[in-house]
Amino acid sequence: MKSGVTTDYDSYSDLEEDYTPQLDYKDPNWCRSPQLTNGEVACRSPQGGAHRGMLGTLCEMTCDRGYRLQGRRSIQCLANRLWSGTAYCRRIRCHVLPLIPQGRYTCTHGFFVDSRCDFTCSPGYRIEGEHSRTCQHGGSWSGVQPVCSDTDPPKIKCPPSRLKLADPGKLTAKVSWDPPAATDTADKFLNVVLVDQAPGTEFKEGLHVIRYKVYDQARNRATCKFLVRVKVKRCLELPPPLHGYLSCSSDGNNYGAACEYLCDGGYERRGTSSRVCQFNHSWSGSPAECVPMEFKFSIKTASALLDQFYEKRRLLIMSAPNISDPDYQLQNIMIQKSDCGLDLRHVTVIELLGSPPRETGRIKENLLQSEVIEGLRQAYRISRSYFSMVLLDELGVDRERFIVPVSSEELFSYIDSFVLEEEERERLEVHRDFCD
Repeated sequence: MKSGVTTDYDSYSDLEEDYTPQLDYKDPNWCRSPQLTNGEVACRSPQGGAHRGMLGTLCEMTCDRGYRLQGRRSIQCLANRLWSGTAYCRRIRCHVLPLIPQGRYTCTHGFFVDSRCDFTCSPGYRIEGEHSRTCQHGGSWSGVQPVCSDTDPPKIKCPPSRLKLADPGKLTAKVSWDPPAATDTADKFLNVVLVDQAPGTEFKEGLHVIRYKVYDQARNRATCKFLVRVKVKRCLELPPPLHGYLSCSSDGNNYGAACEYLCDGGYERRGTSSRVCQFNHSWSGSPAECVPMEFKFSIKTASALLDQFYEKRRLLIMSAPNISDPDYQLQNIMIQKSDCGLDLRHVTVIELLGSPPRETGRIKENLLQSEVIEGLRQAYRISRSYFSMVLLDELGVDRERFIVPVSSEELFSYIDSFVLEEEERERLEVHRDFCD
């Protein structure tokens, strides 16, 4: 039976020793009827029935759900008109749940039995574990405490893709962009990482993929990417002139590149010196030509002759006592057979034969003045007494002397290894088959 009042007797009353109560088992109200707030009292009387206060009555005490019995579980009505003990029902309470980082909870009935506490997380976080816990009858919580974890990745937005034209005379372009915008529902401070080339730097011609990564404090990751394309405007390949070549800046045919017309030794340029690739994909000016140089052979001094060849041709001076000299004849045959190879190497042959007054000097069929012949012999100490051959470079410097005939292979090997510049050797490789 439920009641809202606790028993009025919490302890035994003091009785005089000579007081002896008069027992009346028939009095139904010998002890005051027991009551238990938030509980029930079930009594058994010696006379049977539902009597609750008769002498000798035994009552069992039980508490409602959510309450725990404190005191005697059973009491008996004694002869002193008091119950043998007291009891009350205390409300069962679970311990206070701790707060979880980045989360909170709300409970239906606080921390009492059958109260359910529901957990929620701050924006950007998710519950890991049980979403609710219930205070159980034994005073403990069901389940285990959940946690709020940041499982949502951040968001990042890259700038749009872009096309950039290379600057004049360059194969690259400087490309810049604003850093991407990154947000996260949980974290304010994000780690944004650029994977590829940085903005504000020079990008080469072609397509480039630019990627960004962003991490939040829980190491959740998001990525984005965009494209950077660098385009180089180009003209058609400019053909080199016959008996000449081109020296071009940059890549040779890109916007802003300049190509200079240069001629092989023994040839001179006629027309424009250089052309520039323009924005509209066309070349400025008109093509130049390389025409044979006109040398004067009627001049009176060796220096005047040499000045005409300075920085244009190399000279191979061949001297012999007479035209019937066997060394000269052998060397002359080899020179004639290698005439094309000599021309590719910009070498002109000067022949000095005999002695005065019948001494002759010639370049192919062009005869030289006697003063020029004497000047060449004195300048390079060329004897009339025996066969010899002197190789001069384009600056007129004596590079090598031969006192016996040499094969064209030996002569060309020396010229290629010690006289030609690197650029000339590269051009020679391209045109080597021309003489086959």
